[in-house]
Amino acid sequence: MNHYEKTQQLHDKDFKQIIGVKRETFAVMTEVLRAAYAEKHKKGGRKAKLRLEEQLLMTLKYLRQSITQKELAYEFEVGEATIHDTIVWVENTLIKSGKFRLSGKKALLEEETIEIVLMDVTECPAKRNQN
Repeated sequence: MNHYEKTQQLHDKDFKQIIGVKRETFAVMTEVLRAAYAEKHKKGGRKAKLRLEEQLLMTLKYLRQSITQKELAYEFEVGEATIHDTIVWVENTLIKSGKFRLSGKKALLEEETIEIVLMDVTECPAKRNQN
């Protein structure tokens, strides 16, 4: 069972929590990608290694979870170059459609309810047992 088929078994609330967008938004995103893919491959070309739904899931996972492209390549069983190219294409296609927009950095900085937390994560030597 592929990743997309697994998501189809989720309840709407779980889908939103796990994937990061509502099921309806995911469907609209998929249609935008489907139209762009059809336009791009009007005259033929190599078939994508991943279904459009899988490409979208992978991109959303990358953006949401800060997972590395190497981890995604392993999980989705494709090369790292495929992961990179897919993420770039999906992001650019969705932005170009004008149907999806993220608040910019300025809007985030103006938000009054955001707390800033700093953590010191420098390495410290640890004492180890000398056996």
